[in-house]
Amino acid sequence: MTTFIDLDPDTLTFAEVVDVARRGALVSLSEATLARVNKYREAIDALAQADKPVYGVSTGFGALAQRHIPAELRTQLQKSLIRSHAAGVGEPVEREVVRALMLLRARTLATGRAGVRAEVLKTYVDLLNAGITPVVHEYGSLGCSGDLAPLSACALVVMGEGVAEGPDGVAGPADEILAAAGISPVTLAEKEGLALVNGTDGMLGMLIMALTDLENLLTAVDVSAAMSIEGL
Repeated sequence: MTTFIDLDPDTLTFAEVVDVARRGALVSLSEATLARVNKYREAIDALAQADKPVYGVSTGFGALAQRHIPAELRTQLQKSLIRSHAAGVGEPVEREVVRALMLLRARTLATGRAGVRAEVLKTYVDLLNAGITPVVHEYGSLGCSGDLAPLSACALVVMGEGVAEGPDGVAGPADEILAAAGISPVTLAEKEGLALVNGTDGMLGMLIMALTDLENLLTAVDVSAAMSIEGL
């Protein structure tokens, strides 16, 4: 029987993360969550239209923080941020890890505080529910500075670029796999590229699954020890 998880950022549990990552549980979004996301996005749109430059919204990043970006170039800026950071190397990361990463990133987006549009959040959920998994490579995280490369690899697929695995586990061009599932790529607006890569969701996803496995292992060890003592 298919399990459904309501993505409430305040109540999401470790068990629900594992259900989505390992067991293919489907994710739903409430109207209240979507309304909250849209409300916060209105604030970002207002900042984008203001005369005063705002970091990551109407300016560049890092060393280019003092450079005001014209409105007509901001979509290109967000695309370039994702493309430049999707630079992981090594073997592909396990499917369950990527699914946990995407769910936890969606959880952050669902708080509204990341400032993305609802369609960005919905696309992450659509990918999870369609069994589409971005190909993320093993090396590229910056530790406490963020899982920039893994998160960028996922954002790249949301944009319809990069490589993803379909529900059959076969990897191919992301645009073709999204089209087969009836999912439209997202054109990122102001701040959205930044919102999709700032976080440590890959590490958190692996930690949650490791703790789950440890709890199961400890239960097995307790039972084994008890049976051994009883037998002796």
